[in-house]
Amino acid sequence: MALDITGILDATVSHAQSLGLFESVNRHQPDNAPGNGLTCAITVAEVTPVPVASGLIATTGRVALNVMIFAPLPQEPADDIEPAVIGAMDALMGAYSGDFELGGRVRNVDLLGAHGTPLSASTGYVTIDAQTYRVAIVTLPLIINDLWSQTP
Repeated sequence: MALDITGILDATVSHAQSLGLFESVNRHQPDNAPGNGLTCAITVAEVTPVPVASGLIATTGRVALNVMIFAPLPQEPADDIEPAVIGAMDALMGAYSGDFELGGRVRNVDLLGAHGTPLSASTGYVTIDAQTYRVAIVTLPLIINDLWSQTP
């Protein structure tokens, strides 16, 4: 039993790439200013046990990913920025809702928050390398059975 974070990140990246909306999809938050189009970055936000879903031999875990969408500011037409970012966010949330087990790698995407924060998103602004970006951050909560053994 171990956390297959590479497989989970690969499946999450694959969903984002399959949408054809992003100039690039990374498994890290950018250190340098991303390109001119939409950029997606995926990072691990939190890993916790799920007591009510665990047994006497193994602990079920919850892995929350941040799936971040970046759009550079300013750009023209400015009125197109919000629809592009929110449209990409909506497409990602639909993709994760439609692949409830993330290709069999997890028990389920915790869509409605049975074990914490549900599949959700927030928006804001971030500065990277002196460049301001509009950002949407999708919280992707994943439940994984028998993640850690409770025996020596």
